[in-house]
Amino acid sequence: MIEEHQNIYVGIDVAKEQLEIAVRPGTDSWTLANDETAVDELIQNMIALNPQLIILEATGGLEELAVSMLGAAGLPVVVVNPRQVRDFARSTGRLAKTDRIDAKILAHFGEAIRPEVRPLANEQAHLLSALVTRRRQIAEMLVAERNRLRTAHRESCLRIQDHISWLKQELGDLNKSIHKAIQESPIWCEKEDLLRSVPGIGPVSAATLLADLPELGQLDRKKIAALVGVAPFNRDSGTLRGQRSIWGGRAHVRSVLYMATLSAIRHNSVIKTFYDRLILAGKKQKVALVACMRKLLTILNAIIRHSSQWRTPSAVHARA
Repeated sequence: MIEEHQNIYVGIDVAKEQLEIAVRPGTDSWTLANDETAVDELIQNMIALNPQLIILEATGGLEELAVSMLGAAGLPVVVVNPRQVRDFARSTGRLAKTDRIDAKILAHFGEAIRPEVRPLANEQAHLLSALVTRRRQIAEMLVAERNRLRTAHRESCLRIQDHISWLKQELGDLNKSIHKAIQESPIWCEKEDLLRSVPGIGPVSAATLLADLPELGQLDRKKIAALVGVAPFNRDSGTLRGQRSIWGGRAHVRSVLYMATLSAIRHNSVIKTFYDRLILAGKKQKVALVACMRKLLTILNAIIRHSSQWRTPSAVHARA
């Protein structure tokens, strides 16, 4: 039985056909279909409960219906990284895995960690994210087909070449669709201009940051670095001092930032100077490159926060 003064946390495990809901504190749990009618019923239940947080895992899009409808109803919804939840489950000794157990773990995770509620993406943001994701998939297929062409039997070469031609056309069409989506939004259009004013940031980098890193400009430099996964974490214990390393974060954003940083090292005087200084100081190339990724991200974060185009190196570009 839940007392009125208690803070309530709800975990929702999402599957293709159903939602498993668990409430903490207490042992209440139930199952609903993963469709609009059932989510409407869930919303009424959540309004009555008035929870502090509703926690769901990112499940490749299966969670979008529930998240968007709960968010539209003004409920405090948070979508979390599945790996964080599994690590949390292991730390509490919960190794078994069923939908009901997962829902309870999500509720416990929300109560213990209390992740921050952030604004949910609107339909336009979902569209841009879908286009950017599809572009990334097509680009990966194009690389794979070109690699296959090198060793393919002559009977397969023509088919692979035809597929490569189609992929190139599809990539071009997606680039146009992404550009159109950005141009139709005055806010995105302005942000894209700001991002692309930084040497090293091209249209793909800018679109990915807009679509998949909406927190850019809203968090401080340490939080945005941790969110992307370029913040170094200590590995120390007792007298042992381990090598610091990056971990977690949004891998696809980090990949795009990596490519942008390689370009910036060649064309951006601030990043180039910073990289050269680290190498001269004896840092390994990989360590120097990650540090440059973090610095470039800090610059981009500050530029969006202050709505200030890149001009010349100044204090505002070095602080978040």
